[in-house]
Amino acid sequence: VQLQASGGGLVQAGGSLRLSCAASGRTSSSYVMGWFRQVPGKEREFVAAITLGSGRTYYADSVKGRFTISRDNAENTVSLQMSSLKSEDTAVYYCAARAVSSILWTPTSGYDYWGQGTQVTVSS
Repeated sequence: VQLQASGGGLVQAGGSLRLSCAASGRTSSSYVMGWFRQVPGKEREFVAAITLGSGRTYYADSVKGRFTISRDNAENTVSLQMSSLKSEDTAVYYCAARAVSSILWTPTSGYDYWGQGTQVTVSS
């Protein structure tokens, strides 16, 4: 599975930005796709995830109510709509994918495939 992220950029605080992640290769309804972000000197952190089958979504507390993750299975893309952006949302954002093969799984880790990062900068 190859992932290509796009849509990053510079935006003012309070503004909106939409990230997209295009997947190529073998994905299926048993896959989960997620977004993570990382700032220099800090660990990569989970942002949001969505199951490709049911479309169930998961969010970090820090983005709940502001970010929306969605999928388009026909286009094999996952998007992250980010609204009410804050300066602390500034980071490199990565999309990721994983298969779910067990009922014991978590959307915040265990991803096997990663896209290149896309920079999001929120100016205050």
